[in-house]
Amino acid sequence: MKSFIFSISILLSGLLFSQKPVDVKLNLRDGSSISGSTVMSDVNLKTKYGQLVIPIKNISSVEVGLGDDRATADKANVYLKVLNSNSTEELKKAAYSDLVKLGIKAIPAIIAFQEDSKNITEETIVSDYSIDQALSELKNTYHVSDATRMEDVVFIEDDLKMSGSYDFVKLDVKTEYGNLLIPKEKIKSIEVLYSMQAEGNEIVLKLMASKHISGNQNGGWLKTGISLKAGQKFTITASGEVTLASLSNQKYKPDGSYIAANGTSYPSTVSDDYGTGSTYPTYGNVVYKIGETSYDALRAGAKFSGSAKTSGTLLISIYETVYNASNTGSYTVKISLK
Repeated sequence: MKSFIFSISILLSGLLFSQKPVDVKLNLRDGSSISGSTVMSDVNLKTKYGQLVIPIKNISSVEVGLGDDRATADKANVYLKVLNSNSTEELKKAAYSDLVKLGIKAIPAIIAFQEDSKNITEETIVSDYSIDQALSELKNTYHVSDATRMEDVVFIEDDLKMSGSYDFVKLDVKTEYGNLLIPKEKIKSIEVLYSMQAEGNEIVLKLMASKHISGNQNGGWLKTGISLKAGQKFTITASGEVTLASLSNQKYKPDGSYIAANGTSYPSTVSDDYGTGSTYPTYGNVVYKIGETSYDALRAGAKFSGSAKTSGTLLISIYETVYNASNTGSYTVKISLK
């Protein structure tokens, strides 16, 4: 019995350890969005090639699909067969009502039913309660477009995406207005704004172009949680790519190099060697400041190594004087202390 309890304790501690605090932005199907912090485990994605466990620190966003709920599909198919037959209008009305009550989870079942050649009849069925009408009503009610995927899609470091089933029921998000429990079916996409993972004297953070812009007066600077002392040495390295809608959708790298909308590439105008070059930033640069009240946006770029000029909390951001929430992409930033 003791060994059994001990094994359970190890399992529970492992599960708790695998959960990580992250800042997220939830884009809901009704067009609204919610930003806050939550705790997420590494994503367990079931794909047609097998099970994948993707570290949350490597995920930039998740596009939430409609899924495939077999229990709902079995119920929906009963009502769909009635609507697809020559049953009386009274029976069809009842089946239509019950089908719509199944909610958003019935949409994949309806689409699968319509795509199955066995359910195509040569006889024209005229009714006020049709399958097409039920599908249209459900899509309008739950703000589902024709482009909505059935599977969930996980975007990894903005360069790779994997489709499958990400099995979660809801997210508990801590916002400035209190804790909110958001069901999966209401979420259109999840943006992982940043995650922190300590590795010895190094932490890994994520700067999201949709939020962490130096010109954004509402949360544009990411607090690293690092307190520096004057004279303390630290290193910042960054990688990734962001698209700045505020700058004609040009694609930027942390060193300030960019690709214009017409495809022309422009190199960084500032040297990017460790500890050299100007401290004045250019657009797209990773920048830092020490202390929340500081007005200085000092250039870090893709590589920086130096000493703190003053004591205070280290904050980082992406340099751009104008904020546009339509920006996309992210930088992965590693900070090392000495």
